[in-house]
Amino acid sequence: MGATAGAIWGRVEQQDFRGRVRGTLLGVAVGDALGAPVDQLDLDGIREAYGAEGVVDLGAAYGRRGAVTHLTQLTLFSVDGLIRAQVRRDIGAWHPPTDVHRAYLRWAATQRDWGPDERRKDDGWLAREEWLYARRDPARSLIVGFGDEHMGTLDVPKNPAEAGPEAAARSAPFGLLVGWEPQLVAQLAVECAAQTHGHPVGYLCAGAYAVIVHALARGESLDGAVQRALALLAARPGHEAVSDALQHALGAVRQGMPTPERVGELMGEGTAEGLLAVAVYCALVGEDVRHGLCLSVNHDGPSAAAGALTGGLLGALHGETALPPAWLAELEGRPTLLELADDFAMEMTQGPALHGPAGSSPGWLARYPRG
Repeated sequence: MGATAGAIWGRVEQQDFRGRVRGTLLGVAVGDALGAPVDQLDLDGIREAYGAEGVVDLGAAYGRRGAVTHLTQLTLFSVDGLIRAQVRRDIGAWHPPTDVHRAYLRWAATQRDWGPDERRKDDGWLAREEWLYARRDPARSLIVGFGDEHMGTLDVPKNPAEAGPEAAARSAPFGLLVGWEPQLVAQLAVECAAQTHGHPVGYLCAGAYAVIVHALARGESLDGAVQRALALLAARPGHEAVSDALQHALGAVRQGMPTPERVGELMGEGTAEGLLAVAVYCALVGEDVRHGLCLSVNHDGPSAAAGALTGGLLGALHGETALPPAWLAELEGRPTLLELADDFAMEMTQGPALHGPAGSSPGWLARYPRG
């Protein structure tokens, strides 16, 4: 697993990149939080609880407004693993899937333990954030996939029949590796998805989603980003269901006004390809970020995953300032999300100054240990 040389980072480019990184992570979280209260409801149940328009604002879940689910938790640990991979590269330990897997095991510990264990010196700062030690209905595939130290691979994946959307929904950070070529981004996302989702639909959706985010973070249009993903998918065995779903999403844009029924039709059985199609469709047809996110969560399927996937696309496309400020104000974990986003942007643009041949920052290596 390698990477290409990154772009030359001027000040304007760094600021734009940081805004897109923040937008992506905050977008995932705010979409997740919007969908969380209705994740177990069908459309009729949503309308009965929220009125004819359905969800139009943040609601209460897990005892508070703006609460996030395991999808946001895992997205944060995806970022943590990617930063750690870059830091470990200096010592020749360059295998990002392994570093991301170790990060996911740190997430798994948050689902078992009462709180941070200060004895684990290699945990870094994220695993010491106490608010993450809350179990937010993680899918069984995640508990099983990260239930031991053994890492699933494409040759021997964990949960080989699992085609749910959870792996895709944690994969936006791979798309933020803007200095990498798209095919390497896809490969990394696919390999990391196979750690819990061994069905081709599950891991190929993660790869496709990461490639779409990658193109958006590089300034491409959403339609162009989807076309890029389709081109990369075509070479991979078992891609047909995912490619068909993306084509269906593009075609639905021309079929009239968006409705919850059309979203439900795209979603199908609620597996990964349907949720990916919903995210692309809602991001394309939404009048603005708020409308696109609301459209993505009002249906019979897994609303938190649909919102998270849609939010990641809209955040990468428009940056943090396009996200609804009233929702961000109530979003659980926003300080952590922003801190991690800024760390990621700094690592990707200024890594050699933090841990390079000229010297290392002790503070940075305490946050992201090489061990």
